[in-house]
Parts: sequence; structure tokens; C-alpha cells
Amino acid sequence: MNKSQLIDAIAEKADLTKADAARALDAFIDTVTEALNKGDNVTLIGFGTFTVKERQERQGRNPRTGEPMTIKAAKIPAFKAGKTLKDAVQ
Repeated sequence: MNKSQLIDAIAEKADLTKADAARALDAFIDTVTEALNKGDNVTLIGFGTFTVKERQERQGRNPRTGEPMTIKAAKIPAFKAGKTLKDAVQ
């Protein structure tokens, strides 16, 4: 499912126009992004938790040359599914 299909599904289930559903989805994404940028977690009980994980600096290899290289430390977004979501998928 891509973003436009998700917007269509939200509009249908919530009885909204596609424009309203698109604004709601964009607002959700922006809000979660802002919270993660601040270092906060976003927890939706039953659905899951959005967090930021820190990846440490590590050694890797350049795929073109095979030479060793250092991969910089980075912060990456992560999502851990909640029990209700896990159960619904199985």
C-alpha cells in the first residue's frame, strides 16, 4: 500500500474527503517526525512505539574498492509493533 492508497482507505473508513484524509495523515507524519527530532518517543497503545535509536560508529568496506572505511555514527528512526498489532497480523 502506498501513501495515496492509504489516504483513500482513511477517507473511506473515517468518512472524510480525500483532501481531509491527506491533511490528517500529513499532520500525523509531521507530528511524529517533530517528536522524534526532539528525542521523544511516540507510543500508540496497541499499535506500537516510534523511537530514535543511536547507531555507533563502525568499520565497513567500500563496495567498489573493497577498502576499509569508517561508517559514521547515526540516529535512526525505529518502530516496535505493539501486541494488538502483532496479534492482528498473525
